[in-house]
Amino acid sequence: MATTTAAVTLSSDLMQDALSVNTNTTLMKAGTTADGLDQIRMGYNKVPTGTSFDLLDATTAGIDKAAKVLIANDSEDETYYVTIVIDGKTIGRLYGGDWMFIPWNQDDATHDLEITATTGTNTITWMAIHEGETLATQAD
Repeated sequence: MATTTAAVTLSSDLMQDALSVNTNTTLMKAGTTADGLDQIRMGYNKVPTGTSFDLLDATTAGIDKAAKVLIANDSEDETYYVTIVIDGKTIGRLYGGDWMFIPWNQDDATHDLEITATTGTNTITWMAIHEGETLATQAD
């Protein structure tokens, strides 16, 4: 089985002393030290202003399974943004050039990952890395 590793480097000169953080992790199956999440779904969507849809639908088959999601707003206009909502709770906004990498808990069918475009037509690139079950996704 393949091994998937995520790595992030953050650096900042906001403070008097420079700040730099580097971290990486191997994505593991739920509750184990076994690597090899065995499913990857990816794609992109053009999301015009006022459009809202489920980017990824939670399924009962995903209960107790590991899932990680990467979402990037590839819009070049930094004033364009989408709102990310899971189970009716707003996670945050992704402005043009922003991205997020989060664990995704699909422990019941209400935990869909929803995107709403508020300004402009946003180009969203996404990837779901998960174990065990093929996820449903929004078609273009």
